[in-house]
Order: sequence, then structure tokens, then C-alpha cells
Amino acid sequence: MDIASIVGLVVCLTLTLMAIIVGNGVAAIYRDFMDFQSALITFGGAFCAILAGNTIESFVGGLKSFGLALKRPNFNIPEMIQKVIDLSNVARKEGLLSLEEAGDIDDAFLKKGILLVVDGTDPELVRAIMETELVSMEDRHKKKITFWEDVGSMGPAWGMIGTLVGLVNMLNNMSDPNSIGPQMAVALITTLYGSLLANWICTPIAMKLKMNNSEEYQLKEIMIEGLLSIQAGENPRVIEEKLKSFLAPKDRTASEGGESDG
Repeated sequence: MDIASIVGLVVCLTLTLMAIIVGNGVAAIYRDFMDFQSALITFGGAFCAILAGNTIESFVGGLKSFGLALKRPNFNIPEMIQKVIDLSNVARKEGLLSLEEAGDIDDAFLKKGILLVVDGTDPELVRAIMETELVSMEDRHKKKITFWEDVGSMGPAWGMIGTLVGLVNMLNNMSDPNSIGPQMAVALITTLYGSLLANWICTPIAMKLKMNNSEEYQLKEIMIEGLLSIQAGENPRVIEEKLKSFLAPKDRTASEGGESDG
């Protein structure tokens, strides 16, 4: 699990609840800030509007992607660089055909690239195939990111719609001055719900999915460059320096330090 995502979401909610409770008591949460009709129009309206603009499959897939943001992806770039360097050493000593039997390759993308190289596919064609798959992966990820960005934009909009509905109801019942304050408060709760939906859930989830996509994209770029360098017969040391250029300077230093310690 991604601790940062879970802690961030929980603490955001906790701070909001604390702000309500301080000075008003725990009962204020249920008495003043829980309204079924407001939740219905804000959350129901936002998600149904998104459903109207998607297929059932893409809508369900977007909802499921919430879980992806709570999982810590296993993208170890220094480890992948070392794996590519190991493959380059094997290829240099035993030839490209030996790559097919070189260790356990769990990553399907890397395995596909190795098979293309072993089969003697033209380097430009290898790059084209791998980059096409990379672009397709990014497109799939962007659909999930866009889903949450769209929900985040719909939340405040439907919150405002709920507020307007509440104001209309309030103005139609002005005969009782004592009810104006409570009715106004209920009308504003929909705006609060819309803001919470956008800024507590949707924006953080979209941000985390973007970060995960960026890391995976970089990891697969390293695989492509590494495999093409191996296919070109480049020196493993040259390949290592080329792939380390993907890392930040501090990460390159840490990686070199770790290798020297071994």
C-alpha cells in the first residue's frame, strides 16, 4: 500500500472534522454537516454526469483506478538499469541469442523487447514496436487520470447546482424568518460537498496516477534504450552511463556508491 496516499487522505479528512468539532462538539457533524439530499445531488450528479460522457466499461475502469493510487508501484529504476547492464554483459560474452535464457525476466515489456532483439529484428522496427506499446500504455493511463480530473471539475459544479436549488427552496418559504438561517446552511452544504469531492479525493488521486504514469514511462524508456544499445553491441560501461543519464544527479551518485560497496 502507498502510505503517503492513505495518510494524506485520512489526515485531510481528520483536519476537516476537527475544524467542525472544535467549538461546536461532535454532534455538529451530524446536526449541521450531514445532509442526504445535498450528498445525493452533489455526488450523484457529478458521477452520473461523468457516466453520461463515458461508456459503462470506461466508467467502471475509472472507478477501479482509485485503488491503483493507494498501491505503491514497484518501479525500481536503479535496479532496472543494473538488470539491463547484466544483460549487456551476457550478450557481450555469449552473444545476443543467450539473452533469451538470461535469468528470470518478470517484466512483460522487457521480455518482449528481448525476444525482438533475439529474433534479429531491425533496430528501427524494434524501437517503433516498443514505443507504440509505450504510447498505448500512456494513453490508457491518461484515460484514468482524465476520469478523476473530470469528476473533480464536476463536483464543485454540481455543488453549486445544489446550492441554487436550496436557495430557490429557501426563497419560496420566506414566511418563516426562523427557518431562513438553517435552510441557507443546508443550501451551502452542497458547495462544501462539491469542494471536498474535488480537493480531498479527485485532485490527489489524479496527481498520484500522473506520478505513477511518469515513473513507469521513464522505466520503459530505459528498457528501450538499453535493449537497443545491447543490440548495437555497445560496451556495457557506455550503456551504464547512458542509462544513468535518466536519473537525477543525486541518484546517480547513490547508485555508484552502492555498487562500489558491493
